[in-house]
Amino acid sequence: MPDPTRLFLIRHALVEPSARVVFYGSMDVALCDLALQEEAALYRWLAFRLPRPAHWVVSNLARTRATAAAIFAAGYPEQVPETEPDLAEQHLGEWQGIAHEALAGHLRHPPHPFWPHAAEEEPPGGESFAQVQARVGAAVERLVAAHPGEDVVIVAHGGSIRAAIAHALGLTGHQALAFSIRNLGLTRLERHGPDWRVAAVNEEPWTPPDWE
Repeated sequence: MPDPTRLFLIRHALVEPSARVVFYGSMDVALCDLALQEEAALYRWLAFRLPRPAHWVVSNLARTRATAAAIFAAGYPEQVPETEPDLAEQHLGEWQGIAHEALAGHLRHPPHPFWPHAAEEEPPGGESFAQVQARVGAAVERLVAAHPGEDVVIVAHGGSIRAAIAHALGLTGHQALAFSIRNLGLTRLERHGPDWRVAAVNEEPWTPPDWE
């Protein structure tokens, strides 16, 4: 049996405080300097945990490139990642930059139980989560076709990682939004022939217990 294509998806690091109080979507926002310092051990774990060799991919947003750079600085051999715009975060159109508490007045559908808006909600000038699923699914299929039997590390976004999981499992957008994807969380998807396997979601650093 041929080796599977393994995707290692990492959500970008925490963004700066001023960005976290608004819906930033596909805006280019900076990472949080304090979090970069406080999470140094997590970057070292990722540098150790991620496969070598691997093909690296980032979205077109700077926070994914900055997260990849922090992993390289923590000990992973430096790479020149491929840029894939179709792995970007959901474009929220006219909602981008508005405060979280102001969103309710803009919604046309009841919000998702675990997300501020429904999967079918399409912001003016933006895209629905269903549209995110379509472009992310196509990007994932291109990567699998281009790197059969290889390991691919993808630094992306909460929305695009949810969409990738949905693509692998054949989920609806509503179901996909029930996944909580942590910053710097590691999700692993495997493609075995025509079939997908979800190996992990939000894999955490693991320390062997002290049995003595």
